[in-house]
Amino acid sequence: MDKIKEKIEEIVGKIKGDPKLMSEFKSEPVKTIEKLIGVDLPDDAIEKVVDGVKAKLSADKLSGAADKLKGLFKK
Repeated sequence: MDKIKEKIEEIVGKIKGDPKLMSEFKSEPVKTIEKLIGVDLPDDAIEKVVDGVKAKLSADKLSGAADKLKGLFKK
């Protein structure tokens, strides 16, 4: 399971660092992940990775938004 988490972190880093990849991921997540890892996985396996990447991207966005909100209330 740790290897999957590591791969998700790696993929998230690539997607966040490349607006084109982010756009591709939003429109075709399975195809984008398969392209990034270079392996054609079974649908159930790739869906788990896609879900993990989506969750991580959402969590990072929420964390960034929370940090900005905290800044509003500091004096």
